[in-house]
Amino acid sequence: MSAIIVENGLVHYEAIGRGKPVLFLHGWLGSWRYWMPTMEAVSDRYRTYALDLWGFGDSDKTQQRYEVESYVSLIGEFMDGLGLVQVPIVGHTLGAVAAVLFAVRMPDRVDKLMAVSLPLNSSAVSRKISSGGDGLLDRTLGRKQAQQAYPEVALEADKTDPDAVTISTQSLSKLDLRSELEKITRPLLIVHGDRDSLIASPAMDAVRGNDETVRQIGLKDSMHFPMLDEATRFQRLLRDFLEGDLVSLELKEEWKRRAR
Repeated sequence: MSAIIVENGLVHYEAIGRGKPVLFLHGWLGSWRYWMPTMEAVSDRYRTYALDLWGFGDSDKTQQRYEVESYVSLIGEFMDGLGLVQVPIVGHTLGAVAAVLFAVRMPDRVDKLMAVSLPLNSSAVSRKISSGGDGLLDRTLGRKQAQQAYPEVALEADKTDPDAVTISTQSLSKLDLRSELEKITRPLLIVHGDRDSLIASPAMDAVRGNDETVRQIGLKDSMHFPMLDEATRFQRLLRDFLEGDLVSLELKEEWKRRAR
């Protein structure tokens, strides 16, 4: 277990691999841990980092830090603490929202960005998540099903402070990421599971940007966790993205169906 102190609070993280750094940010369900299969898959060429956001996993739990803006700040402070100057960022749901905002405000610190299951506004988040309270895992996935299908998620789900989910989803109501996406200058790949019932995928015409800036890809057999539902395909997509560009992704037959 590794940790750093940020604003007098403990932030837990894990790092594996050697090479160029890549930062992974989890979402409302779970912690850093469900990124582990993906981190291992690219660790032969990349030094991968995954942290627990405030209120999740083994990081500190303080209500004053649970708004989306606090998570945006945490990204920069974490990078400063680890000496990371500019990195690709892979974020999921809440982590994707924070990463997009960070990329808009601090583009020089972001090499490229993969936003997985990105909600463009609060209405895109299922009430199973946003209604708050205890029992988030039971309400969204079903504990028995989660333990069987997503052991990496179920293992640490009970560490989540319910207030972190409630406050962060409420703060999302103040944002409309459609206008933020228009400001993106770094390569952005938006990925979602076609079968995700918890986060509504962005409509194609809502994702604006030129062909070299923004792409959107749907994985047909994925639900809320594309990195686990279609692990091999997701890992190949991530590696292609890290090692190439958005235009080259469109040239691959397996991604043509939903790329733009």
